[in-house]
Amino acid sequence: MTLREQVLLTLLLSLPAMLTQLSNIIMEYIDASMVGSLGADASASIGLVSTSTWLIWGICGAAVSGFSVQVAHLVGAKDDKGARSVLRQSMTSVMVLSAIVSLTSVAISGPLPEWLGGTPDITEDATRYFRLLSSALPLFQFSMLCSAMLRSSGNVIVPSACGVVLCFLDVVFNFLLIFPTREVEVMGHSMTIFGAGMGVTGAALGSILAEVLACVFLFWYLVRRSQHLALRGESGSFVPTRDCLRKAASISLPMGLQHTVMMTAQVVSTIIVAPLGKLSIAANSFGITAESICYMPGYGIADAAQTLVGQSIGAKRQPLTKNFAKVSVILGMAVMTLTGIIMYAFAPLMMGLLTPVEEIRVLGIEALRIEAFAEPMFAASIVCYGVFVGAGDTLKPGVMNIVSMWAVRLTLAAWLAPKYGLAGVWTAMCIELCFRGIIFLVRMRYGKWMNKSLAE
Repeated sequence: MTLREQVLLTLLLSLPAMLTQLSNIIMEYIDASMVGSLGADASASIGLVSTSTWLIWGICGAAVSGFSVQVAHLVGAKDDKGARSVLRQSMTSVMVLSAIVSLTSVAISGPLPEWLGGTPDITEDATRYFRLLSSALPLFQFSMLCSAMLRSSGNVIVPSACGVVLCFLDVVFNFLLIFPTREVEVMGHSMTIFGAGMGVTGAALGSILAEVLACVFLFWYLVRRSQHLALRGESGSFVPTRDCLRKAASISLPMGLQHTVMMTAQVVSTIIVAPLGKLSIAANSFGITAESICYMPGYGIADAAQTLVGQSIGAKRQPLTKNFAKVSVILGMAVMTLTGIIMYAFAPLMMGLLTPVEEIRVLGIEALRIEAFAEPMFAASIVCYGVFVGAGDTLKPGVMNIVSMWAVRLTLAAWLAPKYGLAGVWTAMCIELCFRGIIFLVRMRYGKWMNKSLAE
């Protein structure tokens, strides 16, 4: 492949994934603005447990990657039968794991908000929100698996389109469930809009209902229509083999451990923010949502890089693997530099869309403008990690993420927060992301990350 062809293929796979991430951003904005309109307490209750929610979803996502990377390698090696065998085994494995994580999360949902430093006025809603999402974890897990398998086989269009529809459905369900029945004026005419008036609980149920529909479609498409992975007319065992689990564990365990430690660090970061008050908790949560307009496109490019690198390694084409890695990282850094500029310029508008509370807006604007300077290096770390995962190399990058988060971000945040408040926490985040991007670029340039063992 020529360099031009490599760039075009990277763009072809990245754009649908970026569209999905963009739709997720829009959904999060609308969700956050709906909850934000209920007041600071509702916003803080979701913001308090958001990092814990990311923690449990990330553990399940790491398990999915252990199997989807194998599928990418096998499809690249033109072994579709082997890829379908891995798919069957993955279904059993990830559902067992998600059931265990779900039950554990539901069990701790009661005391969790208090452990995180939440005040009594927000802990009840926080518990209810976290419990509902945790109980539906197997559903989210299976949807995640189907989407990842399609991407690994080279089909990014269907899961991306499904992601867009999912976001639309989530907004519709949330609109109906969060707010009460009300009268609105439309072109001079009064209309009654039905609403369940469930508040924070409605936000959780809206996400679950949308995910049900997405999961059903993705599963049907995967097993009936997928070019490489359709299971129709072919028998096979769904019982995981030792070899498949061993390969999955070599990828998933470092990723899962890394994500657990990283998200635990995010939880600790929430604990650092909590004493600053519920306004800071809400501003921190809204700031993270607003910043996603910058980093979510990077994750879309990372998804494409993971597929391209995985299939190139499966085909045993190492020079092509390196070229795809370089093109992906450069593209990611360029896109997130642009979105960082946009975030700095439009920070007041972005926060204004999320909350009507002026004190929260002021804190959030300051945080976003600090973070804008970190976006190019944040892109480097995101896309490099996607490259490494596609190559089956997850242990060392995981350690790098952990060291960067705990040794740099949390240390600085704990030191700066008492004196500078939320701005100090986000300054620490900016410094750490720049540091992380640099060490990931160094490893991609000089490290031995192309692991061929899974393709052999």
